[in-house]
Amino acid sequence: MNIVGLADAEVRESKDRVRAALQNSGFEVPSRRITINLAPAELPKESGRFDLPIALGILAASDQIPAGALDGYEFAGELSLSGELRPVRGALAMSFAMLRQPAGPARAFVLPWANADEAALVTDAVIYPARSLLDVCAHFAATADEARLARYRPVPSADPPVYPDFADVKGQQQVKRALEVAAAGLHSVLLIGPPGAGKSMLASRFPGLLPPLREAEALETAAIQSLAGSFAIERWRKRPFRSPHHTSSGVALVGGGQGPRPGEISLAHHGVLFLDELPEFDRKVLEVLREPLETGAITISRAARQADFPASFQLIAAMNPCPCGWLGHPSSKCRCTPDAVQRYQDRISGPLLDRIDIQVPVAAMTLDTMAQLADGEPSAAIGARVTQAHARQLSRQGKANQKLTTREIDHHCHLDAAAERLLGDAMQHLHWSARAYHRVLKVARTIADLAASDTVLAMHVAEAIQYRRGLRDH
Repeated sequence: MNIVGLADAEVRESKDRVRAALQNSGFEVPSRRITINLAPAELPKESGRFDLPIALGILAASDQIPAGALDGYEFAGELSLSGELRPVRGALAMSFAMLRQPAGPARAFVLPWANADEAALVTDAVIYPARSLLDVCAHFAATADEARLARYRPVPSADPPVYPDFADVKGQQQVKRALEVAAAGLHSVLLIGPPGAGKSMLASRFPGLLPPLREAEALETAAIQSLAGSFAIERWRKRPFRSPHHTSSGVALVGGGQGPRPGEISLAHHGVLFLDELPEFDRKVLEVLREPLETGAITISRAARQADFPASFQLIAAMNPCPCGWLGHPSSKCRCTPDAVQRYQDRISGPLLDRIDIQVPVAAMTLDTMAQLADGEPSAAIGARVTQAHARQLSRQGKANQKLTTREIDHHCHLDAAAERLLGDAMQHLHWSARAYHRVLKVARTIADLAASDTVLAMHVAEAIQYRRGLRDH
């Protein structure tokens, strides 16, 4: 058996699995030479998912199953030595891509039973799950419907996704307001505060404020997770929350490898990428975020191939204000020199910082203060306001405010005279770049949407300016 289009090691493994599966399932392996061509050669291939179609091709060519019966079907699945079907990565992505092909005759999809849940999430996909090679062959050889594979029809859960609740967070009203604005317009956020102030706690509850995923967004998110082998049916329609450790490499963050795979920014597509201890990340690693933050996509180029992955994520980052973490704390126990603070904060480059829309301090609270505070406002109440503001944006411009282009900003962000003067003065005195100016304008537009105002007023601009105070000011 000769398989054209796979690496030598993959060929040997696939040949052994297919041969053993055929023999152990009671089929005859032809003694003559067999050549299997996986064309086109330039497309990336992994041997595991091709085991089932290779085995069926051999059986059809040797007249052990009717060849014509295979028309109108697509196949994927890895075979064990006993002939059982094992799950493969990317089942949902395959069924999603199959239905997006140009109009043609409808095709059914035969794949391992363990992949049925995810593949059937694609509306109108015809899925026939099987547990073994024998089950698949019986489907095509059967003369009665009772012996055929049953079409898989999932029963989607009616329960909404569950996230940690903001009601657990006491105080921090300014930070909660900033996160509400960020959720409404899908803006990026940097939280700056001492250890234990609640930065990670606030970030972990942020996905619960975001508007529910639409059908197309949920499918895109699930398809990427399926490619990475991390999809689980219980996370369907749930906003991703990715929190890579600060020792992560650039490839882990943006994707890559010999056969390029999606990285953390793509696994956070339509969700949240949380980078805790931001200055502890390698500076070169952080710099790879600059282009995806602007474009919402990443192109991985290698000598042999190129891969495009979506990366429309919302960045939430957290950091201490100084190396020891206690700068500005009421206890006054910080002993960091100004030079040490400057070096620590300079680990984050100006171009990256310029791309973060909202930069807000998170103050430490004393035990007495926390004991006197009531429980925080629940995520459901904040999320309702966010959803209404987001709906206004979709109705007006078809996208979130954060994704507005320069031309669209001019068209949709109408300032009154007082707001225009205030924003102009702020840009002149704070020496903002044009990018920073437009990002403040988009944040102000979101604040106006939360207030159900068609015009961006001076008070909306003033609040947006407060969220743009430089890192060195905190």
